[in-house]
Amino acid sequence: MLQDMCAAIGRKMIDFSRSAGGMTLLFADVLKRLRAVDGRETLRQMALLGADSLPIVLLTMLCVGMVFSVQTAKEFVTLGASNTVGGIVAIAMGRELVPVLSGVVVAGRIGAAIAAELGTMKVTEQIDALRVMATSPVRYLVCPRFLAISLMMPVLIVFGNFIGNAGGYVVAHFYAGISSFTYINSIKTLCDSFDLFGGMIKGVVFGAIIAIVGCYKGLHAKQGAEGVGLATTASVVLSIILIFITDYFMTVLLYVGD
Repeated sequence: MLQDMCAAIGRKMIDFSRSAGGMTLLFADVLKRLRAVDGRETLRQMALLGADSLPIVLLTMLCVGMVFSVQTAKEFVTLGASNTVGGIVAIAMGRELVPVLSGVVVAGRIGAAIAAELGTMKVTEQIDALRVMATSPVRYLVCPRFLAISLMMPVLIVFGNFIGNAGGYVVAHFYAGISSFTYINSIKTLCDSFDLFGGMIKGVVFGAIIAIVGCYKGLHAKQGAEGVGLATTASVVLSIILIFITDYFMTVLLYVGD
């Protein structure tokens, strides 16, 4: 029994090391081939992967901003700190909530779609057909998706911040009775541009993670419909885990000691 347990742990560690190494090599290959990326295909992917994700991101951030304001506004008014509500909401949204939750939403929508699309191409031998025609799957398939998501995530975060803070203002004004001047002035007083810019930097990194994980899992999907499904699920789960882990280290790097 102990031997079987050790063998199972060993297999998991080997699989993890193989996947980590494979994704690192894929990332390096993508960076090497970005100069030759197809601009038209990248724009198409930006529309499909970025612009089409805007409604779900806006709806999510609107609800998050309203909920966060509900949880804080009344308590801050009771404590006599109503002049800080807008700034607290804006800082929380800009630094953490919008980048992380946008990453999670995009990982669930786009990461799964990329893994499923490339996984289907893998099991139907379309990837092999590209190689036969001397076309690099990384340059043709991975690079446009990588560049599209990395460029569109900061845009989604900007819109998410705007709609989230707007939702927070509506709740704070009509639910807690905080005036418009007090709410907006607290944002001007407590926030600076790096609260938003730091979140946009996180968005670029999260977009790169989603693209690399989704493409790697799709390109290495096992044969059959079950293999595509497993690759899709693994892509979403791994992307979300890496987003949360990376968020901690980026928060320490960008904001601690600020």
